[in-house]
Amino acid sequence: MENISSRISKVNPSLTLAITNQAKAMKAKGEEVYALAGGEPEIDTPDFIKAAAIQAIQDGHTKYTPSGGILALREAISAKLLVDNQLEFDANEICVTAGAKMACFNAILAVVEDGDEVIIPSPYWVSYPEMVRLAGGVPVIVETKESTGWKMTAEQFETAMTPATKMVILNSPGNPTGAVYTEQELREIGEIATYEEIVILSDEIYEKLIYGEAKHVSIASLSPEFRDLTITVNGFSKAYSMTGWRLGYTAAPKHYAEAIDKIQSHTVSNASSFAQYGALAALQGDQGFIDDLRGEYDVKRQFMFARLKAISKIRVIEPMGAFYFFAYTGGMGLKSMNLCDKLLSRYKVAAVPGVAFGYDEGIRLSYCTTLDVLNEGLNRFEQFCREH
Repeated sequence: MENISSRISKVNPSLTLAITNQAKAMKAKGEEVYALAGGEPEIDTPDFIKAAAIQAIQDGHTKYTPSGGILALREAISAKLLVDNQLEFDANEICVTAGAKMACFNAILAVVEDGDEVIIPSPYWVSYPEMVRLAGGVPVIVETKESTGWKMTAEQFETAMTPATKMVILNSPGNPTGAVYTEQELREIGEIATYEEIVILSDEIYEKLIYGEAKHVSIASLSPEFRDLTITVNGFSKAYSMTGWRLGYTAAPKHYAEAIDKIQSHTVSNASSFAQYGALAALQGDQGFIDDLRGEYDVKRQFMFARLKAISKIRVIEPMGAFYFFAYTGGMGLKSMNLCDKLLSRYKVAAVPGVAFGYDEGIRLSYCTTLDVLNEGLNRFEQFCREH
């Protein structure tokens, strides 16, 4: 008899990781695969960050740290939040975690009890509903539309609420759509949340990757009342190309921060010690690297947008953040999993099925790759659309 917990049996595996692993396995066999499924920058971590981590090892920073992270890093995050986000948090209100994914999970575990409802706009990042289920909560999915830029409206939020609603998850800039909420949109949602005393989980991991006239706004910065109910999540994976370092953080009012720290103290103890020194260097070093990275992505974003708009069988709106397009493929007569299976097996192009994000009539395409891979991958995707 398999003694697996009921919570685990309710959780689905990550389709994004499954597709990425399948593409890597095909490459390992010598097949040419055009990977448009990735969720990480293709360039390496900057040398000055790597050097700081190496120096930390040589200096003997290889032991346990405080569960919330080394004080110097938490102070640097506090300074960053004040300058970049107009958020005031003391170091003891910040918890450094083993990735922003863990930061999200810790935040959910700290707030959600059995039967609590958590409102999640779709298309959503694949792990949000599963994290809620693991915490014993109930994900309540709010379907967004192209016409609203793949963003949940305040009216939708209010309609989805029940007496059991405990939390709402906002992801701006968003994965998989690249949607960026405006200040006014966040104010309207925040006012409802504060009136109903609903906790806001604000996942801002893509905040540095915003294009055109769009601006990133941290919802907790808009009023003291919003701050009191918001757990802000961020990290180093996307902007600093540090996905494998597994470093994220939460910034939250002290009672939430203490709960998150308690969870961490009984799970991973602390984020990797020497990696934290790399993160400290990332925050204190020359930030021009990020401007260069964003500029490169913007070129690829515009290139991909022009190519996708020219394909008659799909619809796409311009994403203003992150490094993804979410393409509507409902007119092709294929469910997203079937479409992505055919695209990978026959045309050697890896994309992520929309069903992973709660929307089965679309697929996610990433432009965090080289222009050569992007161009050939889109050539093949266009051919696939013509032939199907």
